[in-house]
Amino acid sequence: MSLSSETIPFGVILPPTQDELPYDDGVPMETQRHKMQMDLLIDPLIPWLEPREDGYVGGNMFLYFSLAQVRNQDFKGPDFFAVLGVPKKERKSWVVWEEGKAPDVIIELLSPSTAQEDKTNKKIIYQNQVRVPEYFWYDPFNSDELAGFTLKNGSYEPIFPDQFNRLFSQQLGLSLVRWSGVYKTVETVWLRWATSEGEILPTPDELSAQKAEEAQLQAEQAQRQAEASQLQAEQAQHQAEQAQKRSQELETLLSRYRQQFGELPESSSD
Repeated sequence: MSLSSETIPFGVILPPTQDELPYDDGVPMETQRHKMQMDLLIDPLIPWLEPREDGYVGGNMFLYFSLAQVRNQDFKGPDFFAVLGVPKKERKSWVVWEEGKAPDVIIELLSPSTAQEDKTNKKIIYQNQVRVPEYFWYDPFNSDELAGFTLKNGSYEPIFPDQFNRLFSQQLGLSLVRWSGVYKTVETVWLRWATSEGEILPTPDELSAQKAEEAQLQAEQAQRQAEASQLQAEQAQHQAEQAQKRSQELETLLSRYRQQFGELPESSSD
């Protein structure tokens, strides 16, 4: 809860807000694939969060958790993070003292220049200072480099893969899976979110494509039904025409008979 100027004791200096803190260091992500992998983790969670009234997902943005961090100008943030139980709104950075909580899940994307830092110092910071409930890392160029940790009694313990080699996030109720496929024209092994049943969460583009495909299938089914109905109508019309033709032929035969032999004799009841 924010404080108004009337409730702030005299002489008390409040910590800076996200509007007052730096939020861009101008440093791009390590590679294009790192950026694509980050997008592939963020984008599917946007439609997944739609039914909820809360939640935020972000990536490659500053995470502020202490004033000492601000004084030291240590502004680096996680490649991906997700937070539940917070309002849905735009952020410039994630400021723990302003939001009231740390991210629930953080994922770092390893590279030769960051792997050691991500596996040691950042892991310690996320465990001891930020106290992030779940921490994962993944190397977009080496799918074997996938690991996850859950915070128990103040320390990170490994999250072991299930029988399908998935890492389950208790915080989100989703699994992280290695998915072989094409994303934005690049074919490789990507890290993706999946439901507990193993169904991959689609990106908005994939969701649109699925809806378009479903609409196409429905249209084709409707066309087949219309063609079947038309065929039935044509068959019924043909049968009616055949019946009418037989009736006319019979009437013609009767007319000829009458002309030659007169009216048909009435049947006798004797």
